[in-house]
Amino acid sequence: MAKVPAKDEKDDYKKFKGPQKAALFLMSIGEETAIKLFSKMEDDEIRELSSIMSSIGKVNSEVVEKLFVDFAEGVSASGALVGNYDNTERLLVKALGKGRVDSIMEEIRGPAGRTTWDKLGNVSEEILANFLKNEYPQTIAVVLSKIKPDHAARVLMNLPEELSIEVILRMLSMESVKKDVMEGIEKTLRMEFMSNLAKRQTRDSHEMLAEIFNNFDRNSEGKFMSKLEERNLDSANRVRALMFTFEDLQKIAAAGIQTLMRNIDKDKMAIALKGASETIKEMFMKNMSERAAKILKEDMESMGPVRIKDVDEAQMYIVGVAKDLSAKGEIVIAGDSEDDQLIY
Repeated sequence: MAKVPAKDEKDDYKKFKGPQKAALFLMSIGEETAIKLFSKMEDDEIRELSSIMSSIGKVNSEVVEKLFVDFAEGVSASGALVGNYDNTERLLVKALGKGRVDSIMEEIRGPAGRTTWDKLGNVSEEILANFLKNEYPQTIAVVLSKIKPDHAARVLMNLPEELSIEVILRMLSMESVKKDVMEGIEKTLRMEFMSNLAKRQTRDSHEMLAEIFNNFDRNSEGKFMSKLEERNLDSANRVRALMFTFEDLQKIAAAGIQTLMRNIDKDKMAIALKGASETIKEMFMKNMSERAAKILKEDMESMGPVRIKDVDEAQMYIVGVAKDLSAKGEIVIAGDSEDDQLIY
């Protein structure tokens, strides 16, 4: 891909090469015309031009005028052009449709990194191992030698054991790799792996459904889960295992529960606990002061009967806060796997 001129070179229009000129041209001719041109291009051409457009930044209007005086009158009136992700994505969506554009913009945006190796370092070890397991051990050894040791270690742990040993032996005996070989490996990664990463990272359908089921009220959840069990018991069990419910808050350590309580609406907590099991109620009470627990009990008693719908909404709200805190690393939700168990 053509290199975008450095900031101090942007005042010299001679520094711009063909693809950069084409990108500036598309940014300056108006959306309707640009859309027609994009619709005639191949994906590789769109990807290269989009990458330039999204990173070229601000270009002096005088340079724009000089670059396009041969085929665009009045370009100088448009002033400076600013290329960024949002403008580029908006233009492409109108030309190509969201499906194709999501894939293109995903590659441009990330994983974060300036080079293929930088980007590779930000790819999940499971996804990277799944791709590399079909490559020759020598190729895998070269790739792992280019990423950070901690990431390489996790990738090795996700490869079949025999293959991992072969890769380790290749890494021990590996000499300097010829430039053309390295470029070939990098090109393969870029074309066959990085460009399809968005598709590879598509969420598991069971995980997606578990999130949906988490947001059903209890009547709908029970109804749909029963129907799913009748049609596909294995899938129903997988979805149920992936769901995170209000009762699963028991997987949070005491310190995490206290953090959670500091971040939730106290009125919603009283409503949520009104319909909770005694185990969950006791867990929350144990992590409060005696006075606070007494006030909470009194609030729950004084509110009288509560609609199931209101209880479900309050519980889903607290589960949502717990997930957000977990994602931020402020609390830990222990899972069922060995790696997720907590030591006290």
